Amino acid sequence: MLAVSMMTASVSAQNTAVTANKAGDNWYIGINAGVATPTMKIGDKGRFKGFSPEFGVRLGKNLTTVFGLALDINNYFGNKTDSKSLFGSKTFFNRTDFDILSTWNLSNAFAGYKGEPREFEVIFLAGGGYSRAWAEKKGGINAKVAFDLALNLGDAKQWQVYLEPGLVFGEPYPVYANPFRKVATTQGKKWNGAASLKIGFNYKFGNSNGSHNYKIAELRDQSEIDALNAKINELRSDVDAKNGKIAADAQTIADLKKKLADCEARPTTAAVVEKKETILQPMVIFRQGKSTIDAAQYASVEMVAKYMKNHPESKVLVKGYASPEGNAELNQKLSEARATSVANALIKRYKISKDRITTQGLGATSEISEENDFNRVAMFVDTTKK
Repeated sequence: MLAVSMMTASVSAQNTAVTANKAGDNWYIGINAGVATPTMKIGDKGRFKGFSPEFGVRLGKNLTTVFGLALDINNYFGNKTDSKSLFGSKTFFNRTDFDILSTWNLSNAFAGYKGEPREFEVIFLAGGGYSRAWAEKKGGINAKVAFDLALNLGDAKQWQVYLEPGLVFGEPYPVYANPFRKVATTQGKKWNGAASLKIGFNYKFGNSNGSHNYKIAELRDQSEIDALNAKINELRSDVDAKNGKIAADAQTIADLKKKLADCEARPTTAAVVEKKETILQPMVIFRQGKSTIDAAQYASVEMVAKYMKNHPESKVLVKGYASPEGNAELNQKLSEARATSVANALIKRYKISKDRITTQGLGATSEISEENDFNRVAMFVDTTKK
């Protein structure tokens, strides 16, 4: 019933997520020493008469902030001078216990874990194993219950010092008795065992979370997760819309290239005598409100650069235009910026001499095309031809 109640409290205490719960985490090693005395009387020997020194080594792992397991090896030294004690022995070691103990951190079970061990904790231990009495050359099972009144020390709470009162039952006789049977004495049948009091300390090894103990995990609440998901969905919608716009622009570019090819394929007539300027066929098309040249539009700029290199005497006027929607003053500045952007590309990218290029911003127009998209352009005029 005690184990069930503590298990229930352990589950409740684990509602808070913790880090450092890997196979190599939360191991500790320690040593302890103390004395034990019999709790029964056989004839003139026994009950609290004589004390046997004891020394133990413990290796354990905390599986949760409440529950753990430990391997406990405990040695009882012989007490040759006390003829009234059941611990009397002619060997250096009276007996050795090899136990597997379950550990229950009652402080964490009933008060919860706050992110690091408390300075003072109460830990319940229960388990059993095998005992060997060296003088009698006998062995048998044993059982043990104890409490650790522990202090956690160190900057990282990596050291634990504890006082451990406990009760051990076990075989072989005359040292302890199997807890599942009684031993016959002159006063009748009594449970056999010994009480012990030990002082010990444990060292907790480092964990994967950078500490020597469990830490509270920093978790996001559901509302924060929902908000992040909504933001992700919004960004995805923006990306889809931009992809659609890019596809539409690509189609526009393809249409313009086709029109350009059709224009270039038309036969030219030499009947025009009073031509004041020669408009070169390539045009640079801009996005609405933009004066930067799209990558696809550099093909038109390159054609003009090739023309000027093939005709080193030629000089070019770059005319910038804007579509009619919007503020007139803004459109004027935008047309000038577009002309300047194209001129800079000819000079910097294609190494055309600066003194062969002039620019002119002509503001908004609707005369180039019925479609506003085709009015946002820069055009080239060879000013050396009449």
